[in-house]
Amino acid sequence: MIDVNSAGPFLDLPQLVRPREERLAELGRDITSAAYLRGDFVLSSGARSRYYFDKYLFETKPSILRRIAAFLAEMVPPRTDRIAGTELGAVALAAALSLEIGLPFVIVKKQPKGYATSRAVEGELYPGDRVIVVEDIITTATQAIRAANQVRRSGADVRGIIGVVDREQGGPQNIAAAGYRFQALFRRRDLGL
Repeated sequence: MIDVNSAGPFLDLPQLVRPREERLAELGRDITSAAYLRGDFVLSSGARSRYYFDKYLFETKPSILRRIAAFLAEMVPPRTDRIAGTELGAVALAAALSLEIGLPFVIVKKQPKGYATSRAVEGELYPGDRVIVVEDIITTATQAIRAANQVRRSGADVRGIIGVVDREQGGPQNIAAAGYRFQALFRRRDLGL
């Protein structure tokens, strides 16, 4: 029997009994509150934007990262062998998801280095492994597609790409055109933006 008074910081009974949709909406509000910035930004795609989701502002908060991992876990297909996270932004997500569901993860580098192992994918990845690629913010999905293609070139079977926020700027369409399935926890409009 669990003594609720001594269970520590990880047992949150109100979270366990609240409806899923309510918990997901609260997570969306918390991500937006922590990481939504207004201004003039240049995105990795080169496009300009009047808003920006600073992934590091939500990925570095354990209370948010833990909940993201729990919801992303629901999106991982059965019989998946590994998780892949893109360097640098999705590494924290991949690690948190790995801990949540007990699967190992690999890190997909943007550019293999010319020293040490010079690998494009770090960690154990074997031909035939069934892999899900995790990404933080999806705009055009260039980085996520590049990572999925690299994992595929390594001989693994990419089961899809999952993300935290879809900015609704063509990412899902580009992912589909590249031959991958996609799911996001939130679309920009889900966050009221």
